[in-house]
Amino acid sequence: MNYHIAPTYKDKENQIVDIVTHFESQGKKFDERNRNSLKLFELDGETINIKSFKVPNLINKIAYRYFRTSKARRSFEYANRLLENDVLTPEPIGYFEERGLFFGRSYYVSKHLTYDLTYRELIRDSEYVGDKDLLSAFAKFTYGLHQKNIHFLDHSPGNTLIVIKDDGYDFYLVDLNRMEFGPMDFKTRMSNFRRLSAVESQVKITADAYANASGDDKEVVFKAMWQEVQDFQKGFHRKKRWKKKLKFWKR
Repeated sequence: MNYHIAPTYKDKENQIVDIVTHFESQGKKFDERNRNSLKLFELDGETINIKSFKVPNLINKIAYRYFRTSKARRSFEYANRLLENDVLTPEPIGYFEERGLFFGRSYYVSKHLTYDLTYRELIRDSEYVGDKDLLSAFAKFTYGLHQKNIHFLDHSPGNTLIVIKDDGYDFYLVDLNRMEFGPMDFKTRMSNFRRLSAVESQVKITADAYANASGDDKEVVFKAMWQEVQDFQKGFHRKKRWKKKLKFWKR
């Protein structure tokens, strides 16, 4: 097993290695998904979060072994890059990679964050739905990312954790393995909102706050942002329809 541990956790290296080694049989499930799984473990009185990335297909087993950086390593490196730019994310602890002739599983280890809600709860199924202050603060947060040349490609409802404080909100990014760094044109910045809220009134609040922060025209921002959202939704629902048709014909 190839691995790297952050200097601040080097004194706990053996314990962390043992935890990852027994990932399948120990720990508390936190979020079970089709592709990856998350578990919580106790480490000297604090809770750590380990994300296990599934074994890739044969082509990617070769690609991740010899040519590409693993998702776990990218998550660790991008987390450190975010923190260097004063963007919050749960503290990165390390990454692990199963390497032999082919690439196997990989694991990203971070400190577990206790949070109040995710962005998803701003758009449905909670007391915070449509909260103008929160949506506006999130828009300004995203503008801050863009100003720092951080393009979070997985900017989607479950990937921002929100901590409510007396004087405002803290936003923490998670699922970090897909990012790009560099200047973004206007269309790219607007497209970064396409996978978030699909509710027009919520998009309007977001667009207004983003325009206030950026100095762009509010109507221009809303029109561009709303178009990106609609285009994404059309593609998303078209894909769902095709999947249903394929399932029908496979019967």
